[in-house]
Amino acid sequence: MSKNIPTKINNYNVYNAGDKLLGVGDELTLPDFEATSETVSGAGILGEIDDPTIGYFGNMQLEIPFRTLDKEATNMMDQTRAVQLTIRGAAQEIDSSGNIVPKSIRVVVSGRAAKLTGGKLKRASTMDSGVTLNILYILIEVDGESVLELDKMNPTYKVNGVDLLAEYKEMC
Repeated sequence: MSKNIPTKINNYNVYNAGDKLLGVGDELTLPDFEATSETVSGAGILGEIDDPTIGYFGNMQLEIPFRTLDKEATNMMDQTRAVQLTIRGAAQEIDSSGNIVPKSIRVVVSGRAAKLTGGKLKRASTMDSGVTLNILYILIEVDGESVLELDKMNPTYKVNGVDLLAEYKEMC
């Protein structure tokens, strides 16, 4: 059985609490997952290894670009409330016969404002403003299946639907 070849994102939209954000720019970069680790050395180890702590990641940020500075952007700056965003994308793949096959991508994030980029004022141009969120929760689904989920406030770290912290939580 041959696999499809992923080729590109055809389109995407960003929703804030169910409402489509209309002023979002043309590109959005998802946050990196950088594991928190400890360097381990000593007897039985040749040199050093960086040993990740399962489920622990450094601060993760998501920048939401806006074409212009508007109320949608400034509403996200209320640091007393977490912003809830859903990003829905349509990807394209090519099957072994050369047919284009669509695949859905959904990313759900929750976070609090960390930064507002005001942007620039230039006649007949976008402002390129944006809001940066510190991520507290992220879920990534591909074709309706959860592939990655991290909830920093309710210790959960799942890869392909498997909670890698389940055994640790049972021990405490």
